Amino acid sequence: MLNAEIIAIGSEMLTPFRIDTNSLWLTERLNAIGVEVRLKTIVGDDEARLEEAIRDALRRSEIVIATGGLGPTEDDITRKVFARVLRRRLVLHHPTLEKIRARFAHRGIPMPAINERQALIMEGATLLENNNGTAPGMLVREGERTAVLLPGPPREMKPMYSTLVEPVLRERVGEMFILRLKLSIFGLSESRVDELAAPVYTRYTNPTTTILVKNGQIELHLTAQAKSESAAQGLLDELGGKLEEALGDVVYSRRDETLEEVVGEALRRRGYTVATAESCTGGLLAGRLTEVPGSSHYFNEGVITYSNEAKIARLGVPRELIEAHGAVSEEVALAMARGVRERAGATFGIGITGIAGPGGGTAAKPVGLVYIGLADDEGAKAIRMIFPGDRHFIRVLAVNTALDTLRRRIF
Repeated sequence: MLNAEIIAIGSEMLTPFRIDTNSLWLTERLNAIGVEVRLKTIVGDDEARLEEAIRDALRRSEIVIATGGLGPTEDDITRKVFARVLRRRLVLHHPTLEKIRARFAHRGIPMPAINERQALIMEGATLLENNNGTAPGMLVREGERTAVLLPGPPREMKPMYSTLVEPVLRERVGEMFILRLKLSIFGLSESRVDELAAPVYTRYTNPTTTILVKNGQIELHLTAQAKSESAAQGLLDELGGKLEEALGDVVYSRRDETLEEVVGEALRRRGYTVATAESCTGGLLAGRLTEVPGSSHYFNEGVITYSNEAKIARLGVPRELIEAHGAVSEEVALAMARGVRERAGATFGIGITGIAGPGGGTAAKPVGLVYIGLADDEGAKAIRMIFPGDRHFIRVLAVNTALDTLRRRIF
């Protein structure tokens, strides 16, 4: 697999006000044709730092793509620094200069003299015409290395790459199919997932495997490449199957589905319904369930009973139960689950009560303590969890755990 490196050039991207979205877009396009991006760098308008970045990139990467710094002003230094590193002269390209003049004339204004800089092209470079702006790009081959200079504005960069650069790179890569598989996991820590998965995936160089953490969940991303689509799919099926066997039922999807989508489909397919009663999560569980199109088939009702009085009035939680055990307790979570199930006439009832913080915790009941109750016609059970993090993360983990508890009960 060919490797690439992206250099995003411009001091504005080192401030909090601009984001380098070009690199994300280019990475997706490069990956799609079988090129692995191994490094991205943002460099300000500093000649010494940029020269260092370019020299390092050309030393270690087969393809180097730079975006930005091709404008007409003094701080647009990309072309001259690349020329210095590659030891190539910059030559005025008269057809490009006339094209730039024509663009200004079309707008009814004379071309400023400094725009001539944009018509300077490195000797031996392939000119990349810009039909959406004044700055042309360049493609330079230096032995086994390919350097590509693209303008910074996305409306100029994207069509230039798509029409003029990608075909060249695709020809170099050859016919290649890149397929991906994502295993979505909940219920284990990142380190435990890797402890179980690494002995499996480290035996493979194709597919490659990346482990990511997202919203308290773990994702294993597998990428396979082969000369045919069926061969690439076969590689994914083989490794994906072995990883699922090693990890067990903590893998809830291999089709890029959310927990709520998996749970919702299981409810719909079996004709089950669910109702929710939430305290510390404030309706987040109901919101996640109803985010899925078609959730009206299985979601009956959601109740936010934040106060003790609401738990008593809306769910029928006995007052003496709260007085004896506290609102944050296994007993109250079970009563909430039973109460909302009975009132909504649902197959399942879920009750959540806890302390999301940042205040309200004690030694006996610390911040992060959450009880989740699940009731159905076979009875009710509750789980006790102490989640880490701030208020937002505690609530997210509580909802994830409630969804996963229901998933396991259905399956």
